Amino acid sequence: MDSTTSLQGLREQVLSRARAVGDTDLVDRDVAAVELLSELESLKNTIAAAQASLAVTLKESRIAGRAHQPAATRERGIGAEVALARRESPHRGGIHLGLAVVLCAELPHTLAAMEAGWCSEWRAVQVAQGTACLSLADRTSIDTELMADPATTQGWGDRRFRAEVDRLAYAADPVAAVERRAKAVAERHTSLRPAPDGMTRFSAVLPLEQGVAVHATLGRAADTARVAGDERARGQVMADALVAAVLGNREGATDQRAGSVAESVAARAGTWNTTVAPTAPRAPVVPVAVQVTLSDATLLNLPGEAGDEPGWVAAPGVAPVPLPAEDVRDLVACASKAGLASLRRLYTDPGGQLVTMESRSRTFPAGLAQFLAVRDRSCRTPYCDAPVRHRDHVTPWADGGATTAENGQGLCEACNQAKEATGWIAQVTDTDPHEVETTSPSGHRHRSRAPGLPPPRAHLNRLEIYLADIVLAA
Repeated sequence: MDSTTSLQGLREQVLSRARAVGDTDLVDRDVAAVELLSELESLKNTIAAAQASLAVTLKESRIAGRAHQPAATRERGIGAEVALARRESPHRGGIHLGLAVVLCAELPHTLAAMEAGWCSEWRAVQVAQGTACLSLADRTSIDTELMADPATTQGWGDRRFRAEVDRLAYAADPVAAVERRAKAVAERHTSLRPAPDGMTRFSAVLPLEQGVAVHATLGRAADTARVAGDERARGQVMADALVAAVLGNREGATDQRAGSVAESVAARAGTWNTTVAPTAPRAPVVPVAVQVTLSDATLLNLPGEAGDEPGWVAAPGVAPVPLPAEDVRDLVACASKAGLASLRRLYTDPGGQLVTMESRSRTFPAGLAQFLAVRDRSCRTPYCDAPVRHRDHVTPWADGGATTAENGQGLCEACNQAKEATGWIAQVTDTDPHEVETTSPSGHRHRSRAPGLPPPRAHLNRLEIYLADIVLAA
């Protein structure tokens, strides 16, 4: 049976039924729409179960085919292959593969519930994560208690569901639960991710009591400021208070003995609005190196579309994000005025190509490595948005691949390691723009095209793209 034809028929049937609902009499249309929504949600869950089974089948097949290899390398790249098939990042692909193995081997009732359509993939993840610290017998017992009968969890919200999983896990093995808690505390961390409109999402994974205390303190700071007449929204004050508390001038900060921590934080938050708290201490300049990629037209604010081209701002460990031309110019101008910025041409070839960007060395020299990171912005593996960590030879150096911009690509550490697994092949298929075709061990081909650099002024004989290395001041 041709699976592609069969699934295409299923897709057409789903779309046909959805369109048919729109043609139903107005009196019955809402009922039909709700019923079909419910059916499709069940179908999604069933498909997720099928994907889990297929992921395990792929893993078993790959391991069997690599039986002659060392055990440590037999599973390399399988999660990345799953990710490409699911059109998601390698990190998510690895998580899906791990979940699939647990479902098929240790959580039979959860898998059956997904196949029946009443358990979502998200809830399956909660069961797998919540019971990960338990023995197989205890894990199977919880799987049976929660997932054998749909009536058990019917009507439960997601928070209640996860809370019940955690409760049962603790009851089954209190020692394992405590050890897991200690491990989680040891893995506390902060992270930074790009957000739309030139913003970033800063988050922290903290022990429960500390997270609650931090949030409550920021909330009280916001309430204090609002009572004093601050016109900012509560969320704005909380965000400003967090920044001011972290970056505040300790020498001039409000003495916490004279008032509550919340009042001190609220006073520091006033540094972001001097009309509210003009006497509050200013936060010191905190040097943070960032890199801005922009065209000469944007830098010089030339009229027309070229002068409105956004720049790309990158910081260590964070993939570049676009920023409007006006904001980029202000950022560079302010940093330059303070002596915290320098400009360097990235390429000056009349055809728009990089010059002197090759090396006889196996490793990529600093200038070429920087160019690859700027050109590719993030990991070149399709669907992976991780920051560039490694500079990789598309055609391996051992196979005669040159250390050039054309044969180079930026990859994250995980994707670079996955590429070394047996059966993975990569080749450059185009250089303008730079395009790489990756063939997975199953023979499926995936293409990745570099997003490219900001366009230079078309009327110049010498094309100029600038990198602005600047220091941000808080």
